[in-house]
Amino acid sequence: MEVVSLGKVISLALVDAVNPCEFAVLTMLLVSIIAYNPHKKANIIWAGLSFSLAVFIMYLIYGLFIIKSFQLVQGITWVRPFLYKGLGGVAVILGALQIKDFFAYKVGSFGTEMPVSWRPKVKALIAKVTSPAGAFVVGLLVTLFLLPCTIGPYIILGGLLSVMDIIKTLPTLLLYNVIFISPMLLITLVVYMGLSRVEDVQDWKDKNIRYLHLIAGLLILGLGVAMIGEWI
Repeated sequence: MEVVSLGKVISLALVDAVNPCEFAVLTMLLVSIIAYNPHKKANIIWAGLSFSLAVFIMYLIYGLFIIKSFQLVQGITWVRPFLYKGLGGVAVILGALQIKDFFAYKVGSFGTEMPVSWRPKVKALIAKVTSPAGAFVVGLLVTLFLLPCTIGPYIILGGLLSVMDIIKTLPTLLLYNVIFISPMLLITLVVYMGLSRVEDVQDWKDKNIRYLHLIAGLLILGLGVAMIGEWI
């Protein structure tokens, strides 16, 4: 049985990619950039790219740390046989939490969104951004606030990859994180090209947030069930 198939990697990455957290944080950043210098359009693309790059770098580091942690855990002999199905169980729980938010949505839900108490701090941090360089620095810092709502699928991937030599996991981590930041890049381009306003992106996210949770939930729930049943 192939432990880390392309399908698993893409499924887990898509769950993170459609997470409302990253939509919200990026749109706040672009609003701050545009408000500071509304006539310098180039700042939009550079700020968005800088922010996305910072998130990419930090999540790559987090991924390596997660894999190394799992490798240490696997040093405990009795853990190894249960790891794969255990990760499948975690995926089922995360999927159920996401689907729950479709039927009974609550802002800042545990395991699926950034805690409400953290949001003013993130907004205050982002409001200080006035340049692409600032966007990069804030991107590095803000990943810590994104972890509660995005780290679940990444932990599952890290567990799956932990059976490999850590250097050999890099191509998979790179692919995962390219997919993860792809919505950030898309939103940046859409706003820069004038195809939509930042406010419209925010409105779209707010109107469809329950469906974003449903899509993420179905993806990871299906993956978890398949892992437990050892169908993949």
